[in-house]
Amino acid sequence: MSAITRLLPKRRLSRWVGYFMHWQGPSIWAKVSIKAFAWFYNINLEEAEKPYTAYPSIGEFFVRRLKSGIRPVASAWAVHPADSRITQSSPIDNGTLIQAKGITYHLNEFTQDPECQKKWGGGLFLTYYLCPTDYHRVHSPVDGVITNVRYMPGELWPVNEWSTTNVPDLFTVNERVLVEIETDMGPVGVVFVGATNVGHIVLSFDDTIKGNQKGPHIFQHKTYSPEIPVHKGSELGMFRMGSTVVMLYPPAFRQKFEKQLHLGPAVKVNAALV
Repeated sequence: MSAITRLLPKRRLSRWVGYFMHWQGPSIWAKVSIKAFAWFYNINLEEAEKPYTAYPSIGEFFVRRLKSGIRPVASAWAVHPADSRITQSSPIDNGTLIQAKGITYHLNEFTQDPECQKKWGGGLFLTYYLCPTDYHRVHSPVDGVITNVRYMPGELWPVNEWSTTNVPDLFTVNERVLVEIETDMGPVGVVFVGATNVGHIVLSFDDTIKGNQKGPHIFQHKTYSPEIPVHKGSELGMFRMGSTVVMLYPPAFRQKFEKQLHLGPAVKVNAALV
């Protein structure tokens, strides 16, 4: 399987899938395909903001908003950023994060931030995997201000269990966007990690940064002045198909909350809830 995946034109294939998913054909096609998609992935249609018949394509349904109040924001200092499954969570010691059992990757390569050790070394990380069943908008887990964003071009390997256990440095070679939020405990990083069939990573507060576009893919580091205020539950962006979010928390967060957290893999969570 690895050899086949390596040979696939993953970026081009992902754009093709994105085009197909967002193709707005006859209204009957949208209704039938969305209903079939929701049935296949066991998606709760009652949670969607609009009736499924109101979406013009599977792609638009995929990034649907939810009805108001479906994901109440908890009172904790930090909440989960997305509907997802926590696949890994652990302290960030010696500048390394865990990809899978026996496989690690490096914080500096992952963030491409020369000050990453100062910000997140000795802190905590959590990896959230979003499958097609999940609601695919990502929200701020904390109150603070967005100070800067890094767009890091890369590959579009799958981020499923097979890939995380077989592709070394998967999260450092895949395309990703790092949103940095300054808080009263220090900087918090929200990292959108692209994957095969993720047509775009889209930010809700800045439409100039998008993943998997045609043309040259160039590293971007954008700072905001004035900084952009966000609150827990504020929408940060979305995946145009499923992928992964990696949360980076500073040492002060670890010192205060580590004993209260259930660290380890395989925990299903909902956005905005502790």
